Amino acid sequence: MKILIINAGSSSIKFQLMQMPSEKVICSGLVERIGAPNALIIYRSDSAQIKEQEAIATHSEALQRIAGLLLDPVKGAITNTDEIDTIGHRVVHGGDSYAETVVVTEKVKEEIQEFSALAPLHNPHNLKGIQIAEMLFPNAKQVAVFDTAFHQSMPVKARKYALPNSYFTENKIKVYGFHGTSHKYVSEKAIAYLKRESPKIISIHLGNGCSMTAVIDGKSVDHSMGFAPTTGLIMGTRSGDIDPSIIFHLINRLGYTSEEVNILLNKKSGMLGLTGFTDLRDIQAGAEKGDATCLLALDMNAYRIKKYIGAYAAAMNGLDAVVFTAGIGENSTMLRKLICTDMEYFGLQLDDVKNDKRSDILREISTVDSKVKVLVIPTNEELEIAKQVYGLTD
Repeated sequence: MKILIINAGSSSIKFQLMQMPSEKVICSGLVERIGAPNALIIYRSDSAQIKEQEAIATHSEALQRIAGLLLDPVKGAITNTDEIDTIGHRVVHGGDSYAETVVVTEKVKEEIQEFSALAPLHNPHNLKGIQIAEMLFPNAKQVAVFDTAFHQSMPVKARKYALPNSYFTENKIKVYGFHGTSHKYVSEKAIAYLKRESPKIISIHLGNGCSMTAVIDGKSVDHSMGFAPTTGLIMGTRSGDIDPSIIFHLINRLGYTSEEVNILLNKKSGMLGLTGFTDLRDIQAGAEKGDATCLLALDMNAYRIKKYIGAYAAAMNGLDAVVFTAGIGENSTMLRKLICTDMEYFGLQLDDVKNDKRSDILREISTVDSKVKVLVIPTNEELEIAKQVYGLTD
């Protein structure tokens, strides 16, 4: 069975065409910096390697470009669309409706649209990916895999806000959690590596969107994002945690509309608001040149993550490993060092030499005598999605 995985993020689309159940990757690639004049397109197969830059304004354009690469008569991986049996889509917010992987129906699409208000940077793109895939691959089965599903195991004390009870029971206002596919994949890899009984792990997913999950014995018990993927860590364009009173001040005193506040917190804040850049590579380059705003933004970013590490270590009453994953987590030696500096109280000590090395496989970057292991585990959300899709359709 050939399964095409489409993983649409807030500013990128990753894809893999896989043969299942062998898990053989036929081709893969990504389009990142969507909306920028220098969007990056990468395509890899046994017979082709493509790396190009061009202006790609929207996720729709990016998906059309991906389809063109797959069907290219010289470099493509398929000769016609009927070769693809199933398309698996990452969908960020499934609310309480979807705790499992599902075949896409009109009702599923309607509910993905409804949840777009809670995940405005993601669900619209996820839905657009489904709609375009239906047109481009009309005979393929469309399947949705939800980020929120992994966090269904969180206890009520972690999921419930201190609001009147009816908001939880009737209005479904609660912590849903996100990046679940990534956190599930890397935590399972960490458990296999640690070979400990019921290990306590903190998974740190750092990309344009950032989140942390406390995991005990493979189950999510707490998570940094909440009702929508805006809270928690400082992100590329999202503010992360703020005092809710700021929202009322913006509306009541500074004349903002609620929509303007939503745009501010989701699209104009975070590292973009602090530095003018969304890409951490640009921010790190500025920091290396002594740019004070970039240096402060990195310190703020690391400080927020440190606080969550402390909170989750306390909540789990212990900590066996910290896992860094996703684009920034896997590649930024600078940010990992900032996060792990002055953490000896938790028994966490980084080996600078190991941290500076790069690898595409799981690696340990803590010192030999560190009580808490620090791991870098490349995430593979596409493989995790493919497994779930194959399990549903097999």
